[in-house]
Amino acid sequence: MSRSTTDLARIICRRWRCSLYLLALAVGAMFVAPADAQPYPSRPIKLIVPFPPGGPVDIMARLIGDKLTSSLGQVVVENRPGGGGTVGYKAAINAEPDGYTLHYNGLTALSVIPALSKSFAHDKSFEQDKSFEQDAKKAFVPVALVSSVPFVLTVAPRLPAGTVAELVAYAKANPGKLNFGAPVGATPQLVGEMFKRSAGITFVTVPYRGAANSITDMLGGQIDMVFEPTSIVLAHIAGEKVRPLAVTSATRSPYLPDLPTLIESGLPGVVAVSRTGIVAPAGTPPAIVTSLNRAINVALQTEEMRTALQKLGGEPVGGSPQDFAASLAEEAPKWIETAQSAGWKID
Repeated sequence: MSRSTTDLARIICRRWRCSLYLLALAVGAMFVAPADAQPYPSRPIKLIVPFPPGGPVDIMARLIGDKLTSSLGQVVVENRPGGGGTVGYKAAINAEPDGYTLHYNGLTALSVIPALSKSFAHDKSFEQDKSFEQDAKKAFVPVALVSSVPFVLTVAPRLPAGTVAELVAYAKANPGKLNFGAPVGATPQLVGEMFKRSAGITFVTVPYRGAANSITDMLGGQIDMVFEPTSIVLAHIAGEKVRPLAVTSATRSPYLPDLPTLIESGLPGVVAVSRTGIVAPAGTPPAIVTSLNRAINVALQTEEMRTALQKLGGEPVGGSPQDFAASLAEEAPKWIETAQSAGWKID
């Protein structure tokens, strides 16, 4: 599809607030690709990750990137950390909407950044729009969900707490003494805020550029606790280097069956999983979105991908772009409210 076609598609979407489905119908009916157009993709695809290498989002991006390389050609993961995830986010959504720059992130960041950050506005109406769904549509097009992984409340072995109740009691007896590590702007930080509010405790949040850094510091004794996905902590739990207290999913994890949920531990208000997926800049042609979605779903159905995710305590998700959009709309209010209550300011 030509650049002029992409521009017109973007204008149609912004002016009429149309859904991805309606945009696909309109553009498909109005335009026909030139006979000499190169098939997509005809060159490497860049997959931008807004965090450093080694973290949960990066790990999942590289897994799906490797599988897509087999079917689509070269997919290159590019780490663009900084600004609480906004550096990589902006780099992706401001890229040419031609299908050659994609963005891998969690539903939390995809919810919170459009709602709380206005510095990257595409037009004046973006700044004035208070609706998350409309803001998000102006920023990106959902392509496909990839994985779902529960978080684990994990503490350093030196901490005198073997259960969530004991951790809460310790925190209340020692207000402000606990150090909690989390990547800035990522879901673990918000899960920590939910936990703090639900348990009625205080602790010091130590910001990190990525999950790998916070885990390293916990192993080294600099921080006391983290909320990180099983993809990051399973190996450390197996090696008894850290102590798991609970999972954040609604039910127990099959990979940690003896570990209670936070609901079972008396904190029903803290339920969260790390759901990640791929989005494209707004205005990306629907035919390309469909092609990418199909390739991702095929990759997720392979035994190799399922096994790789299971080793990390995760499950494949997949589904249509509309499924992804529905999940965002469902999750966004919870994360936005948590971020606003915590006084988050992005940019």
